[in-house]
Amino acid sequence: MRNRWWIGPGLAAAVVVLAACGTSNGTTDTATSTPPPAAAGQANAAAAGSVTIKTMTTSKGTVLTNAAGLTLYWFAKDTATKSNCNGSCITYWPPVIGTATAAAGISLPHGFGTIKRSDGQIQATYDGHPLYTYTGDTAAGQFNGNGINASGGLWWAATPSGADLKSSAAAPSSSSSTSSSGGSGGGW
Repeated sequence: MRNRWWIGPGLAAAVVVLAACGTSNGTTDTATSTPPPAAAGQANAAAAGSVTIKTMTTSKGTVLTNAAGLTLYWFAKDTATKSNCNGSCITYWPPVIGTATAAAGISLPHGFGTIKRSDGQIQATYDGHPLYTYTGDTAAGQFNGNGINASGGLWWAATPSGADLKSSAAAPSSSSSTSSSGGSGGGW
């Protein structure tokens, strides 16, 4: 009867020892596998990896595309070091995330680079212009975003030479409230 008082503290000590041993078995709990918020952007950039850039000949000229054949665009309000398409803008103009490389057999006259977006992600650039796709392009070879005046500036299909695509936006496949402008409108 005198030794029963050891049962409660002894049992508690055994639970603590077993719990401590449980975390040293090589598994990681979810609290330590989630990166802290500051590192999350870096993890996204590292996970983005390489983006393959191709070219495609359209009825108006040759454009740069992603691996799926979707036309790439540049935004006239961007600079060589900063994207000015953030917030709701990226809903319609998703940035090309990752480091760009030319597809096998493709030779381009200008170089690729990257910028760091305000959210910490790495965005691909061509000839100093951050690259985007356009949600209005639903199939390979479309260039519905070319010449569109949206988000406070003009959008242009990216071409290997850097020249504007020869025409404003292609005929829209559905009705849209977005206006487009004609002409060649400024170059790179």
